[in-house]
Amino acid sequence: MNQQFKKGIIELCVLNFAMREDVYGYEIVKALGSIFDVKESTIYPILKRLSNDGHLTTYLVESSSGPARKYYHVTEQGIVHYGENYMQWVEFNKVVSDFLS
Repeated sequence: MNQQFKKGIIELCVLNFAMREDVYGYEIVKALGSIFDVKESTIYPILKRLSNDGHLTTYLVESSSGPARKYYHVTEQGIVHYGENYMQWVEFNKVVSDFLS
């Protein structure tokens, strides 16, 4: 898949996945990696930016198999941000699909 296509939608996919349940970063990498080629070096900066912007909060959970994991939880602000961006994506996708067909 074209890198430029992915760049515009990965943040929306990250938020969507995190809205289902609190998740840690590597879970997101694995889940999104199952649909398209995505690396940790792409996901973690997005998680950091979403956290800095108040769309996600984080907390640590001790792990019996290694260091504590940082979990991400979507805030109310994040849900609103997702909704706005999702609607823009739907509109954009329709316009492009109509134009190309």
